[in-house]
Amino acid sequence: MRRLFIVVFLLMFVFRANATHQRAAEISYKHLQGNTYSITLIMFTRTSSPADDTRDSMPIKWGDNTEEEIPRIIFQDLGNDVTYNVYKGIHTFPGDGEYTISVEDPNRNNGVVNIPNSVNIPMYVESKLVINSFLGPNNSVVLSNPPFNVGCVHKLFVHNPGAYDPDGDSLAFKLAVCKGHDGMDIPGYTFPQASEYFIINEHTGDLIWKNPVLQGEYNVAFIVEEWRDGIMIGSVRRDMQINIVVCDHDPPVFDSLSDTCAIAGDFITFPVSATDPDSTTVILEGSGGPFYVSESPAIINPDPGIGKPTATTVFSWQTTCSHIRKNPYNAVFKATDNGFPVGLTTFDNSFIKIISPPPENLTAIPENKTIKLHWDTIECSNATGYKIYRKVDEDTWNPDYCQTGVPAYTGYEPVKTISGRNNTSYVDDNNGKGLTYGIKYCYRVTGLYYDNVESKPSDTACSRLKRETAIITNVTNDSINPEKGWLHVIWVKPTELDTILHPGPFQYQLFRNYGSGWNNPEKVAVLNGLNDTVFLDSTININSKNKPYYYRVDIYGEQGFINSSETAASPFISLTPYDKRLRINISADVPWINDEYIIYRKAPEEDGFSVLDTVSGTVYDDKGLENFKEYSYYVVTSGHYSLSGIPDPLLNISEIATGIPQDLEPPCKPVLSVKTDCDNIENNLTWSVPYDSCNYDVMKYILYYSSPGPDNLEVLTEITDAADTTFTHSDIDKVVGCYGVIAVDSAGNKSDMSDLICVNYDACPNCKLPNVFTPNGDGINDFFEPMKNMTATVDHVEFSIFNRWGREVYYTEDPNIKWDGKDKTTGKLLPDGTYFYECKSYLITNNGMVTAKSQGSILLLSGNK
Repeated sequence: MRRLFIVVFLLMFVFRANATHQRAAEISYKHLQGNTYSITLIMFTRTSSPADDTRDSMPIKWGDNTEEEIPRIIFQDLGNDVTYNVYKGIHTFPGDGEYTISVEDPNRNNGVVNIPNSVNIPMYVESKLVINSFLGPNNSVVLSNPPFNVGCVHKLFVHNPGAYDPDGDSLAFKLAVCKGHDGMDIPGYTFPQASEYFIINEHTGDLIWKNPVLQGEYNVAFIVEEWRDGIMIGSVRRDMQINIVVCDHDPPVFDSLSDTCAIAGDFITFPVSATDPDSTTVILEGSGGPFYVSESPAIINPDPGIGKPTATTVFSWQTTCSHIRKNPYNAVFKATDNGFPVGLTTFDNSFIKIISPPPENLTAIPENKTIKLHWDTIECSNATGYKIYRKVDEDTWNPDYCQTGVPAYTGYEPVKTISGRNNTSYVDDNNGKGLTYGIKYCYRVTGLYYDNVESKPSDTACSRLKRETAIITNVTNDSINPEKGWLHVIWVKPTELDTILHPGPFQYQLFRNYGSGWNNPEKVAVLNGLNDTVFLDSTININSKNKPYYYRVDIYGEQGFINSSETAASPFISLTPYDKRLRINISADVPWINDEYIIYRKAPEEDGFSVLDTVSGTVYDDKGLENFKEYSYYVVTSGHYSLSGIPDPLLNISEIATGIPQDLEPPCKPVLSVKTDCDNIENNLTWSVPYDSCNYDVMKYILYYSSPGPDNLEVLTEITDAADTTFTHSDIDKVVGCYGVIAVDSAGNKSDMSDLICVNYDACPNCKLPNVFTPNGDGINDFFEPMKNMTATVDHVEFSIFNRWGREVYYTEDPNIKWDGKDKTTGKLLPDGTYFYECKSYLITNNGMVTAKSQGSILLLSGNK
């Protein structure tokens, strides 16, 4: 049966030779409703082919294990032996999932330079559709410039597909290998030969060939991916044809275009011009997103722009709120000259971002321990709500014209998202905890749209709570004698207390709680009047505690309790021992803003404390210490409130803490990489230990290995030189296996094992074969054999070679193949020509043995007729 299939397969190419006409193709889709989509297949074919007018339907696979024939609805002769075909179909998919919609049609036109035996290679294109209920419906990218173009030898060639995504998704462009039968890469396919390079700009979509070397017809492919919220939600593969001819003129040159942004409602206009260096007539056209939006599309005037040697047109776009989206629009401009024998084209792009105007007239009014915000309804009716940002302290940020949202570097944090365009007020109560006295709060608001698009930020509005309660400024260890561990508690009196509503006489009651949570407060002082704002708590020794003390000041009047201050804790430090270092963790749970921390240290055999360092963070590593010796520390915090009339800076002293460094910490987890040498059947291991405090004294490494698969790891070897971080694993039958490494320090502490790196069968090529060989006895290329060593991962193969009539002329199970071009039956050298192979490889993998199949063609050239 296998040989019969090959015979039928090969005869199919012979009998369909007259049907070879496919030049270029692509598939796009449009969401209709639910899981139903309209699919459009575009094909460019050879008009002179007898099969050109017979393909009035085309078989399509939907990617859900179903297929059908879809009808041709447009059949148009474009001249120059090119026909434009459009096929349409509608399909309902079964549910969420990824679907590969594909079409395969025999065959491509003959004579394609970079596709061997193109007359017998089918045209295959596909598009991926992701249906995801959480991401919403998806429409494929629309490619507005046709997949057929011309260029000249040794002249710059540029093609831009004029991509537009109706959903505003991010687009990425990638070169791809043209595909043939069953969606496989075409054997022997090569990218077009260039004197400098052949690339695609992944951002703009410009396909640049600098410069073609040989004339002829070429087929190239690229994929346009759509990304939404970090997920690839679809892609379109374009297989296009480029006809390179001999000519002696250059393509037009654009005056440079700039990217821009505009607020919805702005009118955008700018000139576009291109000049032909050879002084022929130039035609200017526009394509891309701005020209295809359904409401108020852009125009160019004149359309097209025509001039000799310079063509000029004016781009104009009256933007509206419906144009607001996350990603910019790409306006693509195409300039074509009137050169002989073909007109050459060049492209330029302008990325235009349409953003929403901001909410206007934001106000912030304090009330009790909240601040009430209000703003005007945003101008654009397609807004879905608002996002509120808050910043503690001053706001000096001045957003630029194109800024949307409020970036984190400004110090603002999002505090609330509100649904509904008409909901234009919010009360900030700090999630029910109330805002803090003595702090200035600044706010900005943005409008929200579909896909979490944000508007420009509003102007800032700042406010503070009234000073109608005591504000604690200090909970500090005694600076005169910190060894005693007494705490000074200091506060400022209220200056905006409503004494009519709350008449005196007044009284402070000071409460203390050991540890956070305010679960067991005790009254420690009662002070009459509002002017006595200092208390020394000498009944405790903070130096002997392992948690801080919290304090709160309550105010009482004639009618009883009035209000409470915020709670404030004494600064507190904890020490964690490591090898020759101590980590200082600083806790400072206070209502004011701490700006920096001054660290004091007393080393062994020193009489007093001295400044060690001043830092802005709350974690500090004191390195270079002696193990098993005692070090003492305290920290002075320096902070402020954001209101005038309160002491600044606020200095508070922590308890005195002692610690002893010792090596209890293992080295950091190593990072392992493995490179495989297929020819020599060996794996080269390289590792490193991340630069951090935990890798001070690595003494050796232990390497582990398991083959195949990750189970049953065993010690492979030990590396006793800590500076040696490489190992070559050779003398193995196959490269398949898994590796890990741990680091060991001088104290015997072992790191976590590195992530396991498993070398699988795909590390080495499977049946990567040349498409030409010359068994003429000259000692060069006399055997048909793999381009790379297959024995590194392949146990054995079942490899057959057939002539064009399907008769098997060679068979081997040797992964090295070693065919000398002779018939297995007669032992004689076969005549020159194209032969076909089928390869079934038995691969050693980390999950057992698997098989892989491939097929292709071989051109035998020995001079034997």
